[in-house]
Amino acid sequence: MKTLQFRNGDKMPAFGLGTWKSQPGEVYAAVKEAIKTGYRHIDCAPIYGNEKEVGDALVECFDEGIVKREDLWITSKLWNDAHGTEDVEPALKKTLADLQVEYLDLFLIHWPVALKKGVSMAEKASDFFSLNEIPLSVTWRAMEAVQEKGLTTHIGVSNFSIDKLKSLSVECKIKPEMNQIEMHPYLQQQEMVDFCKEEGILLTAYSPLGSKDRPALLKADDEPLLLEDPTITRIAQDNGITPAQVLIAWSLSRNIAVIPKSVSPDRIRQNYKAAAIELGPQEMEEIAELDRGLRYVTGNFWVVDEGPYTLENLWD
Repeated sequence: MKTLQFRNGDKMPAFGLGTWKSQPGEVYAAVKEAIKTGYRHIDCAPIYGNEKEVGDALVECFDEGIVKREDLWITSKLWNDAHGTEDVEPALKKTLADLQVEYLDLFLIHWPVALKKGVSMAEKASDFFSLNEIPLSVTWRAMEAVQEKGLTTHIGVSNFSIDKLKSLSVECKIKPEMNQIEMHPYLQQQEMVDFCKEEGILLTAYSPLGSKDRPALLKADDEPLLLEDPTITRIAQDNGITPAQVLIAWSLSRNIAVIPKSVSPDRIRQNYKAAAIELGPQEMEEIAELDRGLRYVTGNFWVVDEGPYTLENLWD
């Protein structure tokens, strides 16, 4: 299994199981199936609403001797209503309790957006704090503190632009080690890839298959389906593999971690096999031509009338 190396030498499996959109009642079986199949990287977040069930699956795998805790890489995230200095550690401890583990391998700021305490998803301007009221640097200092306490081994961010990474790096004691962002052939983000390589920041691609199953309110009526792209489907046919396997192999070929979600045992196993697939130079060149700067997860749910966030200042 390909790995990505952190600054201290720790290695993270570059292929993992995503749990966004995995419904309660399904994610428990999916995590168990994934671990039995050979997955050693599980990506979680409290806003997904399923960390307790993920934790039940983890504990059962530990108890059955399938894996030990130290065999797994477990990532989770800080939700937007816990950006305050006094809120970060309790939020992390809640995640640890739900996942039933003593530490995380990686803890990320989920979005560069701050919400009032107890607000899951904002509906009006008063649900937000602006980044002047709770600067990202304040939240980051609290992230550094929980790392120093051993509650997480590594810290990073998610959905951060290059400008936000630059600003945070200037003000922080510990530079972000990871940026988890949407990335796939329609949104290749080469400038971000180049910047992070220079700065020693690793990247994880979410929605690597185009997130066809995301909620309807996050979809556009006329959006293209990545899994049905003619170039992707042709490459799949030529190699006797699935379009999903092409997309996973593409991310891994760029030295970017990838966390496809599935609750189907067959697809979980198919996706795992993609980690061993190598695309040729010609195929990588053909896929490089597909970039259209298309976000499936636009962040428009953070934009409300008179609110502090716009798509322009979200993505800079």
